[in-house]
Amino acid sequence: MEGSNSPNLQLQQLPLATAAVSVQPHTDSFSYKENLIGALLAIFGHLVISIALNLQKYSHIRLAGSKDPRAYFKTKTWWCGLFLLVLGELGVFSSYAFAPLSLIVPLSAVSVIASAIIGIIFIKEKWKPKDFLRRYVLSFVGCGLAIVGTYLLITFGPNSHEKMTGENITRHLVSWPFLLYMLVEIIIFCLLLYFYKEKNANYIVVILLLVALLGSMTVVTVKAVAGMIVVSIQGNLQLDYPIFYIMLVCMIATAIFQATFLAQASQLYDSSQIASVGYILSTTAAITAGATFYLDFTGEDVLHICMFALGCLIAFLGVFLITRNRKKSVPFEPYISMDAMPGMQNMHDKGIAVQPDLKTSFSYGALENNDNMPEIYTPATLPIVQEQHGSKGVSVPPYRVLEHSKKE
Repeated sequence: MEGSNSPNLQLQQLPLATAAVSVQPHTDSFSYKENLIGALLAIFGHLVISIALNLQKYSHIRLAGSKDPRAYFKTKTWWCGLFLLVLGELGVFSSYAFAPLSLIVPLSAVSVIASAIIGIIFIKEKWKPKDFLRRYVLSFVGCGLAIVGTYLLITFGPNSHEKMTGENITRHLVSWPFLLYMLVEIIIFCLLLYFYKEKNANYIVVILLLVALLGSMTVVTVKAVAGMIVVSIQGNLQLDYPIFYIMLVCMIATAIFQATFLAQASQLYDSSQIASVGYILSTTAAITAGATFYLDFTGEDVLHICMFALGCLIAFLGVFLITRNRKKSVPFEPYISMDAMPGMQNMHDKGIAVQPDLKTSFSYGALENNDNMPEIYTPATLPIVQEQHGSKGVSVPPYRVLEHSKKE
């Protein structure tokens, strides 16, 4: 009896032993290692993207300030920037395959920090130390807060990891939390689009909310596509699932429409406002999408969630301070007052610009404007004939003539 019962006891204890072995502390350490790999890839990608955009900006300004007849795409500097831009985008794209979505998205603050630092380093003006600190104190404080927020995001970020297989993505796609989220997002998007197109509500919050809602779907599909590609490289082919191509098409479509709305926003508002408001809205929408689609915060304790939220708020404040320090572009005021001419629209009328501002044409990339543009960029002055008061036989012009002073 004892000999016959001993094998049964061993067989009954075997599943318990394997179950105990399957959950080991090294699993958590490996997931934290994946978080670190994804965070480093995202930081590297955003840093390289910032450098690339500034290189391309430098190429445009350098051509505009010289008599070189070449186009910008025929310069080595512009192509070097394009190569770094593709490299940075690949780094950010691959980071989604390792770390949770809610951790990767807020790290785009790195590009804002890098742009602020590059703008300060390569500024052409010479400042006294007192004036320099007074002007850039907000940038230094904002960079410090953004770095602290980034550290909190990496330390207390969600630690949920899942194989990006076709079955898992399909299961998440038809889950009721994501379907409810999609229904609410579609309703909000349609309402915003109606007010923007039909009611001419060209407010920056309306446009950037449209960008944020599209961006939340973009990052969800990017993580699915990147994760399925990595799983396929590891040996488990996922490219034969229809969900892969559905996600790929949605990723391309949402990215194109997102870029369209961003281009429209850049024509109406300053790039510093777009950077700060867009970062806050896009990060909030993307974290919400990641929490509902990939269930990023499932199993996380309250302390980690609160510290992660605190890191997001600190990063938001840092980005706001960095972008707020940017000098406002001064619109070109013609010497002849247009509002005195009958039948002429005032240049300050909403949605009408008589002459565009030259400085804002190079507004992408670094957050610092090139305020000390050479004099060849300044608009040509109009000849002014002083009005002869009290003289007979002199016709009075039908418009006012304003004398331009150096102070203006």
